[in-house]
Amino acid sequence: MHLITPDQYRQMLAGMGAPLAASRRHFLKGLGAAGGALVIGLNLGPRLALAEEAAAAAPAAPPMPNAFVRIAPDNTVTVLIKHVDMGQGVTTGLPTIVAEELDADWSQMRTAFAPADAKLYNNLAFGPVQGTGGSTSVANSWDQLRRAGAAARAMLVEAAAKQWGVAPDSITVSKGVLTSGSHSGTFGAFAEAAAKLPVPAEVELKEPKDFTLIGTKLPRLDSTVKTDGTATYALDMRRPGMLTAVIRRPDRFGATVNSFDAAAAKKVPGVVEVVAVPSGIAVLATNTWAAIQGREALAGLEWDEAKAEKRGTAELFDEYRKLAASPGLPAARRGDAAKGLAGAAKTIEAEFSFPYLAHAPMEPLNCVIEKTADGATIWTGSQFQTIEQAITAGILGLRPEQVKIESLYAGGSFGRRANTAADYVAEAATILKAIDGRAPVHLVWTREDDIKGGYYRPMFYHKVRAGLTADGKIAGWEQQIVGQSFMAGTPFEAFAIKEGVDGTSVEGASDTNYDIGNFAVDLHSPKVAVPTLWWRSVGHTHTAHVVEVMIDELARAAGRDPVEFRLELLKDKPRHAAVLKLLAEKASWGAKAGPGKGRGVALHESFNTVVGSVIDISVVDGKIKVERVVCAVDCGIAINPDVIAAQIEGGVGFGLGAALHDEITLEDGVVEQANFDTYVPLRMSEMPKVEVHILPSANAPTGIGEPGVPGVAPALSNAIFDATGQRLRSLPFRLEDFKA
Repeated sequence: MHLITPDQYRQMLAGMGAPLAASRRHFLKGLGAAGGALVIGLNLGPRLALAEEAAAAAPAAPPMPNAFVRIAPDNTVTVLIKHVDMGQGVTTGLPTIVAEELDADWSQMRTAFAPADAKLYNNLAFGPVQGTGGSTSVANSWDQLRRAGAAARAMLVEAAAKQWGVAPDSITVSKGVLTSGSHSGTFGAFAEAAAKLPVPAEVELKEPKDFTLIGTKLPRLDSTVKTDGTATYALDMRRPGMLTAVIRRPDRFGATVNSFDAAAAKKVPGVVEVVAVPSGIAVLATNTWAAIQGREALAGLEWDEAKAEKRGTAELFDEYRKLAASPGLPAARRGDAAKGLAGAAKTIEAEFSFPYLAHAPMEPLNCVIEKTADGATIWTGSQFQTIEQAITAGILGLRPEQVKIESLYAGGSFGRRANTAADYVAEAATILKAIDGRAPVHLVWTREDDIKGGYYRPMFYHKVRAGLTADGKIAGWEQQIVGQSFMAGTPFEAFAIKEGVDGTSVEGASDTNYDIGNFAVDLHSPKVAVPTLWWRSVGHTHTAHVVEVMIDELARAAGRDPVEFRLELLKDKPRHAAVLKLLAEKASWGAKAGPGKGRGVALHESFNTVVGSVIDISVVDGKIKVERVVCAVDCGIAINPDVIAAQIEGGVGFGLGAALHDEITLEDGVVEQANFDTYVPLRMSEMPKVEVHILPSANAPTGIGEPGVPGVAPALSNAIFDATGQRLRSLPFRLEDFKA
């Protein structure tokens, strides 16, 4: 449900002005509260700039630079993190980049979340938007933070040279200490003097061979606070006089409130108020339990279902199959697929179906919002700060810069906290408005709200027909893809949808790296009222499965080894071939699986990262057990191999959950799942041993948060076929239908 229209959103986003000078000065003053701090940032242009209080106060001051690095007199180095930390390791990876160029000691490094300000902290991959997603955090920050760290180092060296009366090139820097002959001093000792110097327009960056921190397994900076419970999440926030709100939403997507009786709800001890909001009925109470009990007591609920979705999963898939029987909009064309298939010696036809999937982060959606003298403040694990500012401002009648966002740790997301409707933040704002801002509001979604609440990975259906020549080459490939577009009707539509094709629906298939000469991919984008959204690895969640299972089937039909078959198709893709060769070596691919065992392989590129996966399974008493997963990765320069391994391991677990269990199904438009008993995540007992091997690289880092997911399901499908001769294509795998 849109709480504001797309046109209203576009107008608000376009009208975002420069941040208030007072807000900038306040932020920078806070950074330098210890006195004499050096604050370094990167301007919106290519030149470096120094963020000084004097510059901010100047009447004709230029736009403030992106302040990223603060060196305090106490010798600590604080890196401002413009991205949300939702477990992916940005509060370790980004400080590592700075520390490397600064030649700091790791024990000096600290982090703080940057304020919400797209003028200062935009994601360089997103344009004028501050946000986290698409596995871009390290990739878009790489050059930016290296230059900020190098500039700070150069200024400290210059300050020390002037004080000691020596040449700057006589000074060495190591582990946070500057040395020249008998002279020695820490960063903190020169921070105040360095802050008075101009920032160098050009800086010299290290060669990868000279890295001392990047590429090592530095301990994560967030481990202690997340272990001892001192890390602050939105669920931890408490404000004076705060009320907790829960919302009774309709059972069917697209329905709205007609009428309700709040009398019984208001009698529940602790319930303070009941108000109607666009997404349902909000119950506000002095604590969460009272709010939930008050919601249960609501009576006389009547919903307007004129525009509600009333179709079930089976009906939708029937419609999808009918659409796939006719040509869709062309997403990719190479050669003549129809002609190639007509002359094929052997053809394979296959259907694949994929259900709706919930994100189900461990911390359910929630945020705190409070009216202030000059606007409003939001506390949340913010993934799309710019969008949340704009939408909240539109609801409350403010300017976006009057909406302050205090970013906190997020207990997972997988894409759910980043949606163009900013749904849960918008709900909190509408509740605050409904009570005239009389108290801070903590909106809480229960687990059931989250599982049944929409913004799912869309359902998809694929129909593929591929053929082989007499000598075992791919003769032609035709693929029909059917699924909702989650970009249509959003501000991102203009660049995400080209000639009717949503690129996020076909990525990983239309742009496959395999050399297939006669190739065609079509897309159908049906209209369904179920809210959908990107989910960890977006379109690659289904396209990688289809492509990698079909490639495996073609290899088997051609009597070829699946790895060798892929390598031939990747003869012009050295990066992909290198990953596959490393994978085959580390997984001992040539070894026979043995009785009751099977091995499957998959290779896929997503977010500019190539990941190869080999899965080993066993079949015991008719049951399949995933024993071992070996992954090879090319993600450019490995900032922290431990964090990379953790992301791949997490992606394997996430992908296995989707392959073995996860699905959201509808009956008459009503979601049938509600909690982890019916929407089942991977259990700890099901998690296999995972080995991660990183290909050495001197290229800039690419994404790592999502690429571990796409290859899991196809590698598992291929392993099941290897063990049993049975091909499971659709997800989740119906292992109860498997016959040993």
